Amino acid sequence: MSGVVPTAPEQPADEVENHIKLPDDPPDYNSHFVPGPPGEAVPPPAGYPGGLPTGYYSPQQPSTFPLCHPTRGTHPIQYQPGKYPMPVQSAPITWMPGPTLMPDCPPGLEYLTQLDNIHVLQHFEPLEMMTRFETNNKYDIKNNLDQMVYTVTEDTDDFTRNAYRTLRPFVLRVTDYMGREIMTIQRPFRCTCCCFCCPSTRQELEVQCPPGVTIGFVLEHWNLCRAVYSIQNAKKENMMHVRGPCSTYGCGSDSVFEVTSLDRVSNIGSIIRKWNGLMSGMGNADHFDIRFPLDLDVKMKAMIFGACFLIDFMYFERSPVQHSSR
Repeated sequence: MSGVVPTAPEQPADEVENHIKLPDDPPDYNSHFVPGPPGEAVPPPAGYPGGLPTGYYSPQQPSTFPLCHPTRGTHPIQYQPGKYPMPVQSAPITWMPGPTLMPDCPPGLEYLTQLDNIHVLQHFEPLEMMTRFETNNKYDIKNNLDQMVYTVTEDTDDFTRNAYRTLRPFVLRVTDYMGREIMTIQRPFRCTCCCFCCPSTRQELEVQCPPGVTIGFVLEHWNLCRAVYSIQNAKKENMMHVRGPCSTYGCGSDSVFEVTSLDRVSNIGSIIRKWNGLMSGMGNADHFDIRFPLDLDVKMKAMIFGACFLIDFMYFERSPVQHSSR
């Protein structure tokens, strides 16, 4: 009996189950996950009519994975400093500091009391060159420091501009930095089909400051060789003369209009149309340089300023070339 291995006595099955202790229900653990509000329904991406395949994770779909949300701002960063060029921003407009009110000075002309030189810069209008449609002229008035003094805007209807072109009557409204109209410049219509020496054909311009109060006129005089004007006060009394060059169509040079006294001996100032290369030859983006004495009466400064626009419309406002159809 030495080859027989002793074995444990067999126990009934019910007694075996009593010896195996089954674990109780798992204990409750505090979860650190806080479910958020349900997200919006997002349509499945293109190419997957049934949704994304198994194993692909879409950040647009609500899930239990913690996502990293931006803490500042809601707009994405488009440019990193030093790596990409920043977008070009237009330079802010710098206006001339407003002067104090002065007695016996029309409101809005206090700027001119501090200036002896101003620049009239006409806006370039590409629409006129492409479509031959005459648009309202716009000008920026600046000082020598490139500070804005006034803005000038033409107020003429479309039919008048395109029917009469350079001979059109116009109204120019001069505004300051607050958008207030401080001056109005008007040009009435003058017929040019009569004799040139007839007074009814002479061009005239009226300057009002403030609007509705006339401070003077600019009257054209007939001359065979050159442009001649007289600057008058509100009573139509001659105060100064303007004498232009023999030819205003000089290519490559400035056109100088001298402002002289009544006896044409003393030189008071000048209106200079600057040559700007191709801009002066092809477009209507004119640049005028107006000079007058610092101590000149402010109303006469305004009259020289107004005469610049009559000269511009008569000699430098070019109409688009009309091609005849045959």
